[in-house]
Amino acid sequence: MPRRRILFLAVVFSIALAVNYMLLLVVMEMPLYGHPDNPHHNYVAERYIEKGVEESIGYNLVGNILLDYRAYDTFLETTVIFCAVVAVALTLTTLGRSGPPG
Repeated sequence: MPRRRILFLAVVFSIALAVNYMLLLVVMEMPLYGHPDNPHHNYVAERYIEKGVEESIGYNLVGNILLDYRAYDTFLETTVIFCAVVAVALTLTTLGRSGPPG
């Protein structure tokens, strides 16, 4: 095996080892699941329920959350789904043709 290939594999292995070590450190700092002293983030849900109608001027709570509070997130998710549908449709139309490609 050429020396350059061995050096490349060593660098890739070192980077992968470092990333895995950092992920392990982060996971070790997480609180235990179900422990009563864990911080909880219910204030967001309480805010949506208590102030959703007056801030969003709508009576559908789910619609208020999706279209007002989380509009960018919802827009990006629908964009990703649209791109996936277009890719599948293009793939299926390309595979449906008879004869060699080109």
